Amino acid sequence: MATASKSIYGFPGSAQIGESIPGETPVRRLAMTKEALTTKCPHGIDTVCDVLDYAARTHGTKDAFGWRDVVDVHEEKKEVKKVVDGKETTETKTWKYFQLSDYKYMSFIQVKEAAVEVAGGLLKLDIQKKDIVNIYAATSPNWQLISHGCNLIGTAIATAYETLGESGLQHSLNEPECVAIFTNAELLNVVANVAAKVPSLRVVLYDGEAKQEHIDKIKAGHENMQVLSIDELRKLGKGTSAEDLKDRRPGYDDVSCIMYTSGTTGAPKGVVITHGNLTASLGAIYQLLGHHLHSDDVFIAYLPLAHILEFIVELALFFVGMTFGYARVKTLTDASVRNCVGDIRALKPTVMIGVPAVWEMIRKGIAAKVNSGGTLKKNVFNGALTIKKAGLPGLSQLVDAAVFNQVKQATGGRLRLAFSGGAALSAETQEFLSVALVTVIQGYGLTETCGMCAILPPEFMQYNTVGLPLPSVEIKLLDVPEAGYRSTNELPQGEVLIRGASVIKGYYKRDDLNNDETIFTKDGWFRTGDVGQWNPDGTLRIIDRIKNLVKLRQGEYIALERLESIYKSCNLVANICVHADPEASQPMAVIIPHSEHLRHTLEGKDIGADPKAPLPELCKNKAVAELVLKECNALGKKNGFKQMELLQAVVLTPEEWTPESGLVTAAQKIQRKKIAEAFKDEIKAVYRLG
Repeated sequence: MATASKSIYGFPGSAQIGESIPGETPVRRLAMTKEALTTKCPHGIDTVCDVLDYAARTHGTKDAFGWRDVVDVHEEKKEVKKVVDGKETTETKTWKYFQLSDYKYMSFIQVKEAAVEVAGGLLKLDIQKKDIVNIYAATSPNWQLISHGCNLIGTAIATAYETLGESGLQHSLNEPECVAIFTNAELLNVVANVAAKVPSLRVVLYDGEAKQEHIDKIKAGHENMQVLSIDELRKLGKGTSAEDLKDRRPGYDDVSCIMYTSGTTGAPKGVVITHGNLTASLGAIYQLLGHHLHSDDVFIAYLPLAHILEFIVELALFFVGMTFGYARVKTLTDASVRNCVGDIRALKPTVMIGVPAVWEMIRKGIAAKVNSGGTLKKNVFNGALTIKKAGLPGLSQLVDAAVFNQVKQATGGRLRLAFSGGAALSAETQEFLSVALVTVIQGYGLTETCGMCAILPPEFMQYNTVGLPLPSVEIKLLDVPEAGYRSTNELPQGEVLIRGASVIKGYYKRDDLNNDETIFTKDGWFRTGDVGQWNPDGTLRIIDRIKNLVKLRQGEYIALERLESIYKSCNLVANICVHADPEASQPMAVIIPHSEHLRHTLEGKDIGADPKAPLPELCKNKAVAELVLKECNALGKKNGFKQMELLQAVVLTPEEWTPESGLVTAAQKIQRKKIAEAFKDEIKAVYRLG
């Protein structure tokens, strides 16, 4: 791997533009593009429609979108032990496992042809340019076909997470007055429950096998409601030509997408993203990382397309000409399927993206498999990690072949590059995976910046940084004096502000927010609310989030999200919410234990806890809580936490946090206030006991 000093990016990788103003750092841009920000993509691409045309023209009959059909569904009954009112009960649950076909593909030309048919069908349904079409569906080729079809006729889409409940879906339909919605057959029941409450809705599109009762209920809610499958829509639009769509093609400044964030407070906000925002971002990715992205790569697509991370990455990789294999989170691994291999082994991807929760899950899965192999296997694996970290010539290649090859086969054996975004990834997890599996690089962006702010090129490979500024944006840091984050610190620190062609102009129908200078400044800066730090090599590190700064009793601030990102990398932790009371001297945490790792650890401990006991019972055991606390704080000390950042106590819970329970968002971000409310009695008891 190239060293940063020899990098094509220059060193340091970002450059100062102009002079500093008191209370903030100078503006910084990517050094290699410091003279001018990127506003467009090469090859005359101004809109997403141009991307579709370019990809079909350039990559032609090459495989573009791949998918697997469900061949069969296998049901298996299992007995599950639960503790209800202090008594252990056993209930029988039915688990579904999917049997899937091999991957089937459509070419880049076929993707364009299908998108044109969708566009033609939408015209026949009288979808106007001013109209908005909602996409409430799982990530799949059809999601993209509907999106491209809408773009071809200049109609904006609004996105909704497939995990969004009825109230969230209703909001994302009513606020933009959507005339149509595309969904999956499995979600039609949710659409059926809200359709009558959306006056503007007149077309429902779906894929999969729909139940007639759901179609009937949707039609009953509206007079003249049309319900069509995507196959029927494409049939309606068959024979549509590019000439038929010419008058409806959008321009650079037209709206492409209203992306509803899964915000942790209040109703989701509609982020208005133009074609120009997207193509500037596409150009920025291509400029910064184009030499690492190849048309012969294979990308596994499984994150929600309603999230900007997956949305912008798919657009960039489609432009490059990569083959996509669409996957389901439920069928990624062999454990979730029957009579076939999981999606990741079936596809054998070379490039993958994930959020920290995914990478933590993969790391803990590897560790659990190693632990189950006994002491010898564990010692060999840990020894191999030490050798690889040391970079010993010859030996590194040997342990790769002898030890880590087995780990790599679990992801198909071809993975060469992985990206992490959406939240902070702990250095422990990033290093573990980069050594044992594949180089994992971080990035940072928000929906409001089209996912653009910074990405770490492999040439700058390191931990605890999100990388260099992308060419389409410039960045400055604003002092947060109350927390000690100042531009004059030895390493400049402050709130991250972003400006450039990737940054949106505002939220949909939210003038109150759009005119708020704590969000959008008059001179075009977007205030992220995140706290960053410039490193000597020109990379950016995200160290905090302003709204999650809590001042403790002694007057010092702690950063809850930063603590969570580290504590979450503890093997005994599946999920965590760190809570701090202003009257306390230390934080505490509500933790969902990682069942497999917890049981394995308990097998070697004599603390009065049966490793085979039901998880609810283990969560009530004070000795188990002490064990988890000890392991978390050991990790905190290893990462240089101060005494006030170490956990005072932990509360363990066996119940998974889901969007349905309201304790995490559709994007799996914890709902801090709701968790604090749900566990208020346990939290009070912790502080009462000191």
